[in-house]
Amino acid sequence: MLTRRVKYGYGVGHVLNDLCSAIWFTYLLIYFHHVLLFDNSLSGVVLLIGQVADALSTPFVGREADRTDDLPFCVRYGRRKTWHLVGTILVLAAFPMIFMGCLVCSGAQDWAQVIYYSPFVVIFQFGWAATQISHLALIPTITQDPHDRTELNAIRYGFTVMSNVVVYSVTWLVLGLDTTQGGITPEDASKFRYIVVIILIIGAMFAASFHILVKENNNYTNLGASSPTPTPACVSQDPEVSSCAADALPSPAVVDVPPHFRMKAMDWFRESQFYQVALVYMGTRLFCNLTQAYVPIYLQDSLHLKQTSVAVIPLVMYISGFLTTMLIRPLNKKMGRKASFLLGAILGCSGCVWLYLGNGEVYSKYLVYPMACLLGSGGSVMLVTSLSLTADLIGPNVESGAFVYGAMSFTDKLSNGIAVMLIQSLNPCTKCCPQCSLYYRGVLTFCCGGAAILASLGVLSLLSAKIGHRSRHISSTDEESASRDRATPGCNPDLPPYPLSPNDMDGWQGEGAGQEDKGDQGEGELTHNLTHNIEHTGEEYQAVPQGLRARLPSDPIEDVVI
Repeated sequence: MLTRRVKYGYGVGHVLNDLCSAIWFTYLLIYFHHVLLFDNSLSGVVLLIGQVADALSTPFVGREADRTDDLPFCVRYGRRKTWHLVGTILVLAAFPMIFMGCLVCSGAQDWAQVIYYSPFVVIFQFGWAATQISHLALIPTITQDPHDRTELNAIRYGFTVMSNVVVYSVTWLVLGLDTTQGGITPEDASKFRYIVVIILIIGAMFAASFHILVKENNNYTNLGASSPTPTPACVSQDPEVSSCAADALPSPAVVDVPPHFRMKAMDWFRESQFYQVALVYMGTRLFCNLTQAYVPIYLQDSLHLKQTSVAVIPLVMYISGFLTTMLIRPLNKKMGRKASFLLGAILGCSGCVWLYLGNGEVYSKYLVYPMACLLGSGGSVMLVTSLSLTADLIGPNVESGAFVYGAMSFTDKLSNGIAVMLIQSLNPCTKCCPQCSLYYRGVLTFCCGGAAILASLGVLSLLSAKIGHRSRHISSTDEESASRDRATPGCNPDLPPYPLSPNDMDGWQGEGAGQEDKGDQGEGELTHNLTHNIEHTGEEYQAVPQGLRARLPSDPIEDVVI
């Protein structure tokens, strides 16, 4: 059972990223177009550079975060938290430079200023990716219980919403100090600098709280190194294979190796669910990020509202999203993840239709707020549920969890960058004109609504599937490792070989081995049984290499099983 300290300590770990992300997606295009007076295409180029840098960084960070546990500092501090710390430092160093103006080229041409901003954008996005992937990868490491995972994702998204509320509240206060101006102009450059400085101070405080409150259990990176029990002679020489149970347990125990196979990075590409969940995640992020980026521009260029509207309307969106997060856990329990996601997609699409039909002064003054509530609530349900689906896909395979999150984020960032660049390039005008009103209304209606529909199609393709069910294949590496382990002299004959092949299951059973496992079962069925047991038991599992899990006893009399 996760403690409240761990839950809320984990929740604040992404606040700095969320604060910066809110400014990045909501105000970057407005800042470069309305304050720095870049044309639409170059404003989109800046965002595209950031999204491509983030897309390329996420798989790299995910891969490295899964394999750097042999470094001394990572062993002591935790491999996920190490990458989180590195990312936090890079974000704090690079992000303010994007909104400080070109210090050495303020009078240069726009394309030259883009070159100046590009290194800071790349560094910021790499740090952002390092923080995001390491933070997400902690979820399947912390808990295997699906309801706890949903709660962690809900808490995480709750703080995401609160972070956006803080950004829009600060922006509202700063922009509202000057009531003489209608829209945003180059004279507002200093106001954006104040906003960024305030936001970074708040984010740094929360990042420090995360590193103090959350302790990553990294014992699995050096299994048995601290155990007083002497190392038996049956340790396998293959680093990919776990040694005997005595290495991990300080006292005698009945041992049962779960029928679960280690997933390497390349193994995921052979899983159809990997692509289906990626489609869901990509569509969800497209919906959330495009609404976040283009609602403020829609308010300025289409509805011609005051500059404070770029803070008030997004604030309404995220307050409604925050309130919705409180209902997501019971919603998931009663309806299931897939039905919950489809409900969120319906809410989001309803907001897009409302926006398309909205017109006139009454809509601009009053009816724009229900539209914002629908977009915020729908995006909240979709995002939290898509993250839970990703955690379910990883299941007990936490050894490659960061790679999966990195791959999902790759599709998200790349698709967002391309979408924004296309939207900016196809803009029919360089200055505000009547065509802008129809253009941004169409962007929010068809692009955001289409993204929600795309994600829904991904969920519909998973209706008959159990998330986390593995296909029927055993990698050659696993078979070779199992053969070497069986051939290792002196091993405890009561322990089964690892990994267990389908034929091995017929000849060996231990406590908890599962009497239903038959010799003709394939790997997919074995993993299905394991995932089923994890989801429907209240037992806690501790992550160890190659997918082995140590079942922690709640009663000292009970046997400890790994």
